[in-house]
Amino acid sequence: MSNYQYESGYNDIKQVEMAIKAAQRMVGQATMSMDEEQLQAATDALEQAKQQYHHAAAHQTGVDEAFFEMSSELLDRIDHQLLEAKK
Repeated sequence: MSNYQYESGYNDIKQVEMAIKAAQRMVGQATMSMDEEQLQAATDALEQAKQQYHHAAAHQTGVDEAFFEMSSELLDRIDHQLLEAKK
C-alpha cells in the first residue's frame, strides 16, 4: 500500500470518528432539550456521519474491521436514540 493510500484511509477514519462524535453530542443535546431545531440539526449531523462512514467503508484498504463494526453500532445507537426522541 502506498503512503498516499495509507494517509487517505487514515484521514477517512478520522473524519468518520469526528463526524460520529459530533453527531453523538448533537443528539444528546437535542434529546435533552427536545428543541425542534436542535433535533433537525442532530438529524443532519447523523446523516453526515452515516455518509462519512459509508464513504470510508467503500474505500477501505487494509483498514481495521473492528473500527467499522464499532462505528456501525454507534451509528445505530445514535439513530435509535434520535428516533425515540422524535416519537
